[in-house]
Amino acid sequence: MTDALKRLSDEGVAIWLDDLSRKRITSGNLAELIDQQHVVGVTTNPSIFQKAISAGDGYEQQLADLAARKVTVEEAIRMITTADVRDAADILRPVFDATGGQDGRVSIEVDPRLAHHTAPTIAEAKQLAWLVDRPNTLIKIPATKAGLPAITEVIGLGISVNVTLIFSLERYREVMDAYLAGLEKAKAAGLDLSLIRSVASFFVSRVDTEIDKRLEKLGTDEAKALKGKAALANARLAYQAYEEVFSSERWAALDKAGANKQRPLWASTGVKDPAYKDTLYVDDLVAPGTVNTMPEATLEATADHGRITGDTVRAGYEAAKADLAATEALGISYDEVVQVLEDEGVEKFEASWNDLLKSTEAELKRLAPSEG
Repeated sequence: MTDALKRLSDEGVAIWLDDLSRKRITSGNLAELIDQQHVVGVTTNPSIFQKAISAGDGYEQQLADLAARKVTVEEAIRMITTADVRDAADILRPVFDATGGQDGRVSIEVDPRLAHHTAPTIAEAKQLAWLVDRPNTLIKIPATKAGLPAITEVIGLGISVNVTLIFSLERYREVMDAYLAGLEKAKAAGLDLSLIRSVASFFVSRVDTEIDKRLEKLGTDEAKALKGKAALANARLAYQAYEEVFSSERWAALDKAGANKQRPLWASTGVKDPAYKDTLYVDDLVAPGTVNTMPEATLEATADHGRITGDTVRAGYEAAKADLAATEALGISYDEVVQVLEDEGVEKFEASWNDLLKSTEAELKRLAPSEG
């Protein structure tokens, strides 16, 4: 094992685990990762819960109790997932306290079927914050057009938010704008801005997957030379946008009132193409004030052979612009790619949620007590 995770942490990158299950909580594994692998937060999504609950480990008793109470399948899922998030939040509470609320965070997502509906997203975010009832929770809201006003409203209520499914630079700027507008609402309402936190989850590997597929189809040497460059370029330019927004006059007024910056979070950092090094989206996205949420395999790979060589983002802005421009010049539309990725992202989480509904419903029926 190297000290790569410690070096990453020392560079100002918060290491979060992109996974959660009851077994991980009850076995002591989560506590161990916090203690030994510099993990300071946890992210979840509908796919993670679908996998965890379908595997069944540790959920049987709660499912049996829920079946006995004849709750709806939606209520059962919320009782199960919020229980896991609450327990994980309690395990991470010392980190939360030690970092003044910056880390020690656990994220839980609103129902993905609400992604294109603003008012129900706001209502669900309020309900989840109330259900989990831990100060170190982040409510995940997707960065769809309908999600943007929901982000502003929820932040304005003093609820901390993880904005998810961000693929484009333009949408990322809209997300930061929605966050600042929310802080302004919270300030006008007399809330303590120092207690409100947010991260913006900028997705990485999926950008390469989609653009590489199109480059491969073109098949020219010029196209092939650009493979594996778009995702890093996109993320680096996102960090440049973050630096601009959080050095603006608008931000300065909020900063003075005690507000916290909305940190960029690198999501989808597991490498999809085996031709690339498995720590690519960790080693090459090191910048202060960021979060990298990793699946366990990526965390282990980084611990074993990650190469952390200092800031690998800020010197690369011009090269990043050139790489995206070269991709566009080959006829690959950036706007089209990021829209496809957003649509697919919402669809994938919705499909996972529907699978979870089906499998949980089957379990509730199986465990329902016989009448009498």
